[in-house]
Amino acid sequence: MSSNVTDDERFDGLFLNIAQTTRGIEPLMDALFSFLRRKTDFFSGPPGSGENGREAATQKVQEILKKHADIHKAEMEKKKEKPKKSPNFTKHDTNPEKAKSGEEENVVELGSDGVFDISAPKNRNRDDIEARDEQFKLLEKKKQSTPIELTKNEEKDDELKKKTPVGNGGTVEGKYVWTQTLSEVNITIVLPESTRARDLNVAMTKNHLKVGLKVKKGEWIIDNSLFKSIIYNDSFWTIEDGNRLVLNLQKLNQMEWWECVMMGDQTIDVRAIQPENSNLSDLDGETRQTVEKMMFDQRQKAAGLPTSDDQKKFEMLEKFKKSHPEMDFSQVKLN
Repeated sequence: MSSNVTDDERFDGLFLNIAQTTRGIEPLMDALFSFLRRKTDFFSGPPGSGENGREAATQKVQEILKKHADIHKAEMEKKKEKPKKSPNFTKHDTNPEKAKSGEEENVVELGSDGVFDISAPKNRNRDDIEARDEQFKLLEKKKQSTPIELTKNEEKDDELKKKTPVGNGGTVEGKYVWTQTLSEVNITIVLPESTRARDLNVAMTKNHLKVGLKVKKGEWIIDNSLFKSIIYNDSFWTIEDGNRLVLNLQKLNQMEWWECVMMGDQTIDVRAIQPENSNLSDLDGETRQTVEKMMFDQRQKAAGLPTSDDQKKFEMLEKFKKSHPEMDFSQVKLN
């Protein structure tokens, strides 16, 4: 995260959510200044300022606006000086320098009608994006392939792949693809080409989700209760490439895996989930220990072996047996 306040990205997700809700530049600015007018003394200034308070507020807004306009001008001039982007970059790489570091830019487009169209996703783990794309590839292969008789080895390989969910999520045929981390769930829905934000109806609550196209009144792609509760104020949705809706749902309990997204949909075996070890380094010590223990116990259960708690009980029993050799422990069972 940049230390420069003019490049502060901490609130990008919040502002993207506000921009999605207000839909236009004027409503967005109205919402901002309404907050400052009602909840702060921005316009009135210190006691006794009178008209000077409003004049100072107006001047301050003009100063900040000019500062960012100058920054934008400098950035545009700098881009003109740079060589054109190499054709080797993929369609996701909107900036060569950021492509090298694995980052993506968030872009909010303003149409000629003054309405926002959020066309790029919040920065997410690239592994999550690749996992989602892998799901789409598997779907395409399934559509194009014809039924064939599998050999025993192929059947075993197929069963092994099924045990480990791609992106720790799954696919709901004809509706969506989903992936997850411990803290969030990402849903991807295929849309008609050139779909914009204003063409969609999306409603989120703590325990329910509705998604539909406005042109299809009364028909919903999703209209169901969520498998688990979410923090809907921190959750948001975006449109990618004009043909994909991506919903980012923040889990209320950020220390558990979901078996599915919507109640009644096909479930996955959470015991087979294998998170990337590299992600564990981003967690604090206590959280990392909890996650590692959970992952170990899941693998042990899947293999029919004792969990870490079972092992501790066994070790305690062995110590107690050594301390009391006169006692008979032949009938003792560990539950």
